[in-house]
Amino acid sequence: MQIKGGGFMPRTKRLVNDDSVFHVVQRGNNKQTIFREDEDFEKFLSIIKKYITKFKVEIYHYCLMRNHIHILLKIFKKDTLAKIMQGVLQSYRFYYKRKYGYIGYLYQGRYKSELIQNDSYLSECGRYIERNPVRAGMVKVPSEYRWSSCKHYTSGQKDGVVTENPLYENFSNAIESRRSAYKEYVSTTRPYEEMIDRQFWAHV
Repeated sequence: MQIKGGGFMPRTKRLVNDDSVFHVVQRGNNKQTIFREDEDFEKFLSIIKKYITKFKVEIYHYCLMRNHIHILLKIFKKDTLAKIMQGVLQSYRFYYKRKYGYIGYLYQGRYKSELIQNDSYLSECGRYIERNPVRAGMVKVPSEYRWSSCKHYTSGQKDGVVTENPLYENFSNAIESRRSAYKEYVSTTRPYEEMIDRQFWAHV
């Protein structure tokens, strides 16, 4: 941000502590597509798998949209957030530029991270993330979308990325009824979703 006198205002320092959970978002530059084909989604997930193993990060929920990314993750050491996001985003950028001969900025500035300070919001945040394809009109229910964590919670489909949200067991003691209850939970519209979208993207 430019300020009077021709200088620039420094970036706001991220508040990151050990044992923290963050909702992370990155968007394509000027809202452009960053995943063109299935192979691109698959490549991004393979990069995530590599880095969560390297840095011992837990990803509770995620959703890869055509032009942006949502990830709800837990870090155990405060310097891990910057390292894993830099590694994942940079690796995917190199892949994308090689594959498509792309020149220019792939992402719109630095990623945005929101600290989740209330454990009770873990499920709601995950629900918000997995409902992105519904709000975009791509599917009727979240479980129909291929590139998100929803399939893990509603059908038990493993992808090597998800560590189960610690609040998931609260939906039911039995696994099948838990999946059914979660599917109903994530399929139900919340009136505040569009408001959160507007607020969340306001400064991204």
